[in-house]
Amino acid sequence: MVNLNNRSRVAIIGGGISGLAAAKQLAWLNPTVFEATTSVGGVWRHCSYRSTRLQTPRPDYEFSDFPWPDRTDPTFPTYKEILDYLESYATHFDLWRFIRLESKVVEIKYLGDEKKAGFTELWSSNGQALNGQPMWEIGVVTGQSEMIEWYKFEFVVMCLGKYGDVPKMPVFPFGRGPEVFEGKVMHTLDYCKLNEEETKELMKGKKVVIIGYKKSAIDLAVECAETNQGSDGQPCTMVIRTLHWVVPSYSIWGLPFYLFYSTRSSQFLHERPSQGLFRSLICNLLTPLRTGVSKFIESYLSWKLPLEKYGLKPDHPFHEDYASCQMAILPESFFSEADAGRIQFEKSSKWWFWEKGVVLEDGTKLEADIVFCATGFEGKEKLRTVLPKPYDGLIENNSGIMPLYRGTIHPLIPNMAFVGYIESVSNLHTSELRCRWLASLLKKHFKLPGVVDMLKEVNIETEVMRRTTRFYKRHCISTYSIRHSDDMCREMGWEKWRKGNWFSEAFSPYNNQDYIDEKKD
Repeated sequence: MVNLNNRSRVAIIGGGISGLAAAKQLAWLNPTVFEATTSVGGVWRHCSYRSTRLQTPRPDYEFSDFPWPDRTDPTFPTYKEILDYLESYATHFDLWRFIRLESKVVEIKYLGDEKKAGFTELWSSNGQALNGQPMWEIGVVTGQSEMIEWYKFEFVVMCLGKYGDVPKMPVFPFGRGPEVFEGKVMHTLDYCKLNEEETKELMKGKKVVIIGYKKSAIDLAVECAETNQGSDGQPCTMVIRTLHWVVPSYSIWGLPFYLFYSTRSSQFLHERPSQGLFRSLICNLLTPLRTGVSKFIESYLSWKLPLEKYGLKPDHPFHEDYASCQMAILPESFFSEADAGRIQFEKSSKWWFWEKGVVLEDGTKLEADIVFCATGFEGKEKLRTVLPKPYDGLIENNSGIMPLYRGTIHPLIPNMAFVGYIESVSNLHTSELRCRWLASLLKKHFKLPGVVDMLKEVNIETEVMRRTTRFYKRHCISTYSIRHSDDMCREMGWEKWRKGNWFSEAFSPYNNQDYIDEKKD
């Protein structure tokens, strides 16, 4: 084990969209970006299928100071286009000089007073992000080496993300797990590592079962169906534990989707944190209108898509899926493949393995050669494996949510920030604005509230999410994202009303272009 000196004051762990945004905003501190793999891009590089596309139009997924070169292109970009865009961003702003590829962080040590850390009146004891002395020591393994190199930093930005790296696999009673299955079991993370020829060879002529009904499961089902066209093809069966609303496009009865959730006027219908008594009363009075918007969208989806035909209409309202960032954009061919019999559906809240496949809760047996688990990821587990005690035990609060003030600062973890752990309709926008806010904090443009006040704010936000959707643990801010941005603008000293006139302010959608830096310093 070696100990190396470095001149960087800030470490950024992770080279996905959040890590790149943090590197750009903190370039004045000469940060070091530790990326465990051979290139930047995060989940877009390591968790994408050959058919993976962005779920939003290009202008809704771009850095505020680096527009897409073809931003008027109506098609949703492929994952390869997104990777090209991210690499171009890193090149344009000369971020490669900060990035250390194939540098995996395996351990982090706290160098401050452990008796005071996290349990003081002010965050980081004195409320300051940079104290002029190293507060964290980071252990890094480079390339194929087994030697740990240690680096000291004043501040650490965690950008490991919620997805990828650590698959979430179901747990089964003894004798009902994959050990009894004679076929192959794969998580979607492993499927992403295969090239196109390997995926086709894996699924061609095989009986495939996919566990899940979110975006990764839906895309995988389409790839499986396309591979199994022809007389020797086999149908792919999706086992659905929880139904969610799916959307064919961003148009509802001819109206642009943003009108319903992405403007100030539309978000006025929804509860938001710390809104006050008068605002709460208005919000309650507007409940019928809020419900009506959700039912209006549901009516279109039920008309446009064969949800009733296949038993795929959820019991919960649409706004609960939107409020938890679980709305999936369907591939064009999804239901045409289902109509052709190449995608089939089974609903079961529980399932387990038998020798020849999968058993559902009602006793139905599905034969399978391959079972794919599109069951998500253990994003918080990545943090627990590297953070020291007691901080590894503070990742979640009693509600199962990561308690982050402004989606960035954990009140009980000093001199560290977390970017990319809350969700919205555009996670790139969410991450970039929080990196701007973090840069302003590190420049001492404002001070954080006390630890108790920050925890109170987080708890209030958690209760708002809990009342809005049963899926609140995803920590999605989509129904009050503009208010979230307003609060950060206020703290940074920016104008919170970003449009040029009242009409645009009320009825135009907010995006990254509305948050171009006001102060260049």
